[in-house]
Amino acid sequence: MIPFSNCWPYDIVREDVYVQHCPFCPSQHILLPIKSDDVKSLYGGARKITLVFPCCHSRLRIIDADGDYLLSNRVLRRNEGLTKRNTDEGELSS
Repeated sequence: MIPFSNCWPYDIVREDVYVQHCPFCPSQHILLPIKSDDVKSLYGGARKITLVFPCCHSRLRIIDADGDYLLSNRVLRRNEGLTKRNTDEGELSS
């Protein structure tokens, strides 16, 4: 199973690739230094790239992609909403 914590959503507008916010700094609406064809070449793990965010110059190794998410080799988000399991009721609570 693909770990959702290692995924980051992206959008393609014309040929440009954007993310809503940077996983490393508070910047928003970031234009990534890759094109839509570069993302398509990542589908299925056929190619891997190192992506440098232009806002804070943080590096991220992209190992796969699909139509909505970029998959990296490290954790980009924590499971904020899933902090503990209530075993009596069988539901997740925060």
